[in-house]
Amino acid sequence: MNMQYSKNGLSLTESFESCKLTAYQDIRGIWTIGWGHTGPDVFEGLTITPVQADALLLRDVQSAVNRVNALVMVSITQSEFDALVDFAFNCGCTAFAGSTMLKLLNHGDYSGAASQFDLWDHASGVVVAGLLRRREAETQEFQAA
Repeated sequence: MNMQYSKNGLSLTESFESCKLTAYQDIRGIWTIGWGHTGPDVFEGLTITPVQADALLLRDVQSAVNRVNALVMVSITQSEFDALVDFAFNCGCTAFAGSTMLKLLNHGDYSGAASQFDLWDHASGVVVAGLLRRREAETQEFQAA
C-alpha cells in the first residue's frame, strides 16, 4: 500500500495540536515542541521558528504515513488511512504497530478496529478529555468511508 495523507487528515492533526515554538513538557512530562514533535532533539529551553515547526510536522506525519502504509495489509479508504495516520502520529508508531486495532483491521474486522480508538484516551492512567475528543474524531473519520 502506498497512500498519502490528505489535506483533511492534516487538518485533523493540526486541529488537535497547537503550535508551540518553545519546548514544553506534555501531560506525561515529555519534552515537546512545534506541532507535537518529541524526541531526543527536544529539550528544555529549545525554541524554533514557525517554518521549522511546519517542517517537523511534515517529517513526523510522513513517518506515521510510512508506518501505516507498511503495517496495514488490507484495503482501506482515504478516510480510514487519515484516521490511522493521525492515531499513529499521536500515540506513536510503535504503539500502533502492537495495537489490537491493527490486528483486528488486518483480519478484516473494520468495525472492531474502529471500536479500539476510544481505548487510547488515557495518559499516565488517567482519561484525558482532549485525548477522548481526538479519539472520537479519529473514529468518526475512520467510519466516514
